[in-house]
Amino acid sequence: MSQAAALDLLSRYYAAFNSGDRETFFSLLADDVVHDLNQGGSETGVEVFRAFMTRMDRCYRERLEDLVIFANEDGSRAAAEFTVHGTYLATDEGLPEAAGQTYVLPAGAFFTLREGKVARVTMYYNLQEWLRQVGAA
Repeated sequence: MSQAAALDLLSRYYAAFNSGDRETFFSLLADDVVHDLNQGGSETGVEVFRAFMTRMDRCYRERLEDLVIFANEDGSRAAAEFTVHGTYLATDEGLPEAAGQTYVLPAGAFFTLREGKVARVTMYYNLQEWLRQVGAA
């Protein structure tokens, strides 16, 4: 995959995320995609990622803005930086009570790309800052 193809793939990935087009979003993932959770473990496979996104869509409404995507020359690795604009809709397990709190956070993701698909995504944002913004004690 070329650098241009990698940039195009991730542009489509984030456009699908922002528009809520989950079927397009999942179609851009390798079957054995590895999802490294922010400050957590790793999950493998599209169906596990689908379950994660179902929970996310229930608990959060997020839009990613100020998106900048980078890719290496051969298109095998990439990164993205963006600002998350979100609303905490429903209480997520182990987190503070949701009451429609809004938040704005810088965030980033790192990718491995293979055969025109996302094979790994590693997410990062500052969880302590998110907790502060949603009013955690």
